[in-house]
Amino acid sequence: MFTLETEKPVDYWEVEALYDLCFAPGREALSSYRLRDDVPPVRDLCLVVRDGMGILAGAIRFWPVQVGAARALLLGPVAVHPTHQGEGLGGLLIRDSLERAAALGWERVILVGDAPYYSRFGFTKLGAVEMPPPTNPERVLGLELRPGAWEGVAGKVTRDA
Repeated sequence: MFTLETEKPVDYWEVEALYDLCFAPGREALSSYRLRDDVPPVRDLCLVVRDGMGILAGAIRFWPVQVGAARALLLGPVAVHPTHQGEGLGGLLIRDSLERAAALGWERVILVGDAPYYSRFGFTKLGAVEMPPPTNPERVLGLELRPGAWEGVAGKVTRDA
């Protein structure tokens, strides 16, 4: 049995430890982290999933960004503890948080990730969107939470003003 809930401030260091466990050393040197510097996450979309004993099993965070003149959500990081990988928790975190984002009126989501994994949630390559270097453009993916939300949206991804 798992419980899904909004991340609380008290969860911060536990979530950071999970990200450190799941990602390569130096993860914070990635260009996507420059978009997060000194910008608060979208708290209502930052979720944690815990197992029946209350132990953190997974987490997801979102950040507001600008793509050209349009606002978007930057998804990531999302991680599942190695002992729970393959149980569908990553998918649960992604699907639930995207439903919440749409309900809150967000129109578009961007991420840097593996297309074969994220395509199952509807993400596709964004050809007209430029993440800060040295991001591989093939890994810049987007999802419309409202039909047509990415139409005409182009340019550099920058920190939310």
